Order: sequence, then C-alpha cells, then structure tokens
Amino acid sequence: MKKEVRIGKNRTGIAMSPGDSKELLQGSERGMPTSEGDVGALAAIRGQYIMEADPIGSVPPPSTVKGVFKAGAEMLTGNRAEVLLDKLGQRLAFERGGTRLYEGLIMKCLAAQAGRDVIELAKLEQIHGEEARHFELVRRAIEQLGGDPTAMTPCADVTGVQALGLVQTITDPRTSLAQCVETVLIAELTDNAGWELLIRLAQEMGHDELVQQFQQAHLHEQRHLVTVKSWLEQLTLKEASLLPA
Repeated sequence: MKKEVRIGKNRTGIAMSPGDSKELLQGSERGMPTSEGDVGALAAIRGQYIMEADPIGSVPPPSTVKGVFKAGAEMLTGNRAEVLLDKLGQRLAFERGGTRLYEGLIMKCLAAQAGRDVIELAKLEQIHGEEARHFELVRRAIEQLGGDPTAMTPCADVTGVQALGLVQTITDPRTSLAQCVETVLIAELTDNAGWELLIRLAQEMGHDELVQQFQQAHLHEQRHLVTVKSWLEQLTLKEASLLPA
C-alpha cells in the first residue's frame, strides 16, 4: 500500500465543524474555569515534587581493581570520573538504539513501494554496521576505565526513555519511508552533539587515546548526518513532484 501524503477524511481540525467551533471559541472567551485551582497551584505542586524527587539512579562504583585506581587518580586531580562514565553509558545506550533504528529503516526500505531509488540499501547497511561498531567502541572504553558496560547509568536511563518515540515511529507499519528517514535524522542530530560533548570530556580528563577513537566515530556520524539529510530532502521533493520520477 502506498503511503504518500494525500487528501483524505481528516476531521481533526476545528474548521471541519463551523458551528461547534464558534461555540467553543465563545466558551474560551468567557474564561470559565473547567476545574478548581489555577496554574499557580499546579506549578507549586510540581515544584514540590521536583524538590523532593530522588535522582534517576547512580553510576556504579568501579568493577575492577584497575578501575578503583583510575577513579582515585582522577579524584586527586579534581576530576569526577563518574561524569565521564555516565556519558559513556549514555552513548552506549544511544548507539544500541541507533543500531536498532537502522535495522527498522532497512526493513521499511525493503518493504517500501516508493523511495527505493533514493536510498541505496548498501549504504544503509554500511551505516548500520558503523553504528554497531560505535557501540563496541564505547563498550571497550567503559571497560578500559574500569566501569561496567552492562550497568544502566542515569543518562543512559533517560536516553532509553527519549528513544521510545523514535523506535515506535520506525516500527509503526503506517509510517512512510520519508517519515522514518526523518526519525533517523532526529537521532543523528542528537548523536553528533553527543559525540562532540564526549570528545570534549575525554580531552579535558586527559584520555588522549579515547579522544582519537571518539573523533573517528564522530567523523562517521557526520557523514551519516549528511547522507540522511540528503535522503529526506530527495524523498520529500519527489513526493511533492518537484523531482523527476
């Protein structure tokens, strides 16, 4: 089934029911509250929850003797190694999720009736492979610093929640190839920014070997971003009949 954007039976807009919309607007102009309380009371309650809430998890202690010594050495210089381990955990979670996003995009591409001429499947599989290798790179980096790559750090936990919407969009049978490519574009923009921050952290903490490895991964991600943006542009212009079929 084709999934191009088209005119259909969409009745979600207020203009579809002029009589009801007029009554709705008149009600809003009267300013009658629909429940007790006001915005200030709601903000106060939310503020109380924020002040009393515990943080989202913690970074586990070093899992090896080598890691204990490394953490101690960082503390002597004033560096908090747990911050780097937390961001490494986040990148690990993100690269795992990115690999799955590209797996979903490959399946969507194979099933699509339109757009297959825009996206080169071999290129898509290459990017998928690089995402998987980035996951292994981060896993080794965590172990090198004495951390446990299987641990869920706070930032990794947050990243998992953030990624839920992206995964749901990719795996939804109703989404078009262009919509899925745009979903991957959101991930690539975040991924590039994440690698930039990780490189800066590693530089400041003197992990020169990791910096070089992370910079290479960032170069890959920059190419991914350019490629995905190009795919989305071509798919959208073609759908709008602004490119030759």
